[in-house]
Amino acid sequence: MRASLEVADIFRSAGPAYRAAHAGHLNLGQLKVMTAIENCRTAALGGHVEACDDCGHWRIAYNSCRNRHCPKCQGAAARTWLAAREADLLPVGYFHVVFTVPAEIADIAWQNKAVVYDLLFRAAADTMLTIAADPKYLGARIGITAVLHTWGSALTHHPHVHMIVPGGGIVLDGTRWISSRPAFLLPVRVLGALFRRLFLTRLLALFDAGKLFFFSTLAGLATRKAFLRHLSPIRKKRWVAYAKPPFAGPQAVLAYLSRYTHRVAISNRRLIAFDETGVTFRYKDYRRNGAERQQVMTLASDEFIRRFLIHVLPRGFHRIRHYGLLASSTHKEAMELARRLLGVAASVDEPEPDEPPDHRPPCPCCGGHMTIIETFARWCQPRAPPSSAWTTRDNTP
Repeated sequence: MRASLEVADIFRSAGPAYRAAHAGHLNLGQLKVMTAIENCRTAALGGHVEACDDCGHWRIAYNSCRNRHCPKCQGAAARTWLAAREADLLPVGYFHVVFTVPAEIADIAWQNKAVVYDLLFRAAADTMLTIAADPKYLGARIGITAVLHTWGSALTHHPHVHMIVPGGGIVLDGTRWISSRPAFLLPVRVLGALFRRLFLTRLLALFDAGKLFFFSTLAGLATRKAFLRHLSPIRKKRWVAYAKPPFAGPQAVLAYLSRYTHRVAISNRRLIAFDETGVTFRYKDYRRNGAERQQVMTLASDEFIRRFLIHVLPRGFHRIRHYGLLASSTHKEAMELARRLLGVAASVDEPEPDEPPDHRPPCPCCGGHMTIIETFARWCQPRAPPSSAWTTRDNTP
């Protein structure tokens, strides 16, 4: 069902004024995201008419924009992605590990998204692989699925990487599987220290290579001396590497992934109101505990749009990546070896279905199967169906 309030509603109402007020300051990617969300599941993208095979009920379904930043378009993408990942699950415990950079780095990342986000991925993955391979801690090659999130719950800029890691790996000589302790994967303080060193060393290398750019409030960091002075305090800070307890089984891993892999900065269900005072939405204040953690915030519509657009990723940037045993170059052979060492039957490649799975909701009247009976092009409407066709609207992609 369509949410009572959507990000698209805010963009359609306040977006034109925001574009005019910030003309020349929005990049092409941000403009495309705004347009895609505004047009998603409207006549602007065309659509089709469905009819129930049993009772004949009609409804109109408009096409999705399929933009990865659109709150309405991630369900189908997540289902497809999860179906491909299910074959990679092993009968072991899985851990959730988070790597976060300090605010001083987040400011630099905001002005250098592609290179600093990529560095965040690589430094976090290399940290995990290096410490896991050390015989003092695990002595094994592990697999990692990493997902980049750039937001805090209040839509602030807060880049961090979530990782799903099996509780164990293949010993370096490839002869056996070694499991981690049931409730402990790797020491977080050791992870944080190595992550800090790798990240700062490589960040300085990016600066020396002329790949970092600074403007506005950070323009003063363009000189090496000022840049080093900016980094000096955080060299002594403890960087956050957080490991949650293992999941309750492979299906719990899939349920978690379905919530995290294709998440956008804010979902429609968190929106409460949109009026002349601004946009009101729910968020979590992680400085509080219990019931007080759930809070409500109201932002002016311009500020809400600005915060949303902060999280538009550079074109072609991959926000889901795999490392170690799950890296694409050795993925198939590594997973076959892992299953063999764990005594698990090899996965059987299922034949491709004759037709793709049908995710259309059933008929709202009788629960029957809905069949497409007509398609229509962009900016067009279907031929006039019975009046009942206009009483419901589908939310499927």
